[in-house]
Amino acid sequence: MLTLSRKKNESLIVNNNIEVTILDIKGDQVKIGISAPKEVPIYRKEIYMQIQDANKKATSVEGLESLKNLLK
Repeated sequence: MLTLSRKKNESLIVNNNIEVTILDIKGDQVKIGISAPKEVPIYRKEIYMQIQDANKKATSVEGLESLKNLLK
């Protein structure tokens, strides 16, 4: 993991087309802004993990059986 120190209004660039800017720092919270192309999905990690779990369930045997029953 790369660790960087940034101050308010400072940025970093990822992959030449994603800019992450520190917008505000209050106590233990940091507000960030992300500028990226529309085709780049950006999720909070907990939401991303929920999506991954839902995708795994949908491709499981139970998920396929449910889909077959729905199509009947």
